[in-house]
Amino acid sequence: MEFNEKLQKLRKEQNLTQEELAEKLFVSRTAISKWESGRGYPSIDSLKVTAKYFHVTIDDLIGGEEIVTLAEQDIKGNNKKHTALICCVLDCFAALLLFLPLFGNGYSSGVSVTMFTLTKVSEWLKIVFIAITGLTVLNGFCGVIISNFDKPVWNKHRLISGIALSIIGTSLFIVARQPYAGVFCLFVLIIKGILLLKSK
Repeated sequence: MEFNEKLQKLRKEQNLTQEELAEKLFVSRTAISKWESGRGYPSIDSLKVTAKYFHVTIDDLIGGEEIVTLAEQDIKGNNKKHTALICCVLDCFAALLLFLPLFGNGYSSGVSVTMFTLTKVSEWLKIVFIAITGLTVLNGFCGVIISNFDKPVWNKHRLISGIALSIIGTSLFIVARQPYAGVFCLFVLIIKGILLLKSK
């Protein structure tokens, strides 16, 4: 008997609906439905809670091949979570653009200045620089906070928005002829790309 069949049997023996079981196991009703239909497995933590609730062992709930699948799924989920966290921390490093002298203050002067002390560009362009950098840092900060919750969808959204902001920042600095800032953003973008490829 597969895990999904065992879970259905145990739930019905207790005369519980999927929603009632979900409340007892601290998961969503959708998760219970997914597990019972055989479209997924619980995390190892959820599996422990399930076994404890029904007073059975984990071995009673899940077979050998299913344990391997569950462990692989859990490792993949943890890798994605850690990748998202590292990418968000990299977004926080964009704050360095505000304080490091990475901006040329005129084409002929050869003087590098910080974003705040930049004077030889139009005011609106400086505001755009600060806005993109601020949004990137804010996205990273929110992502770090969100990583403490078990919400993969939220992590995915922060990751996608972080990649998009990195691409916009890199393009903006290169088009605005700020090569050091552009290279800084490009370097961060490359690291994110490598991390994403490794986590797949």
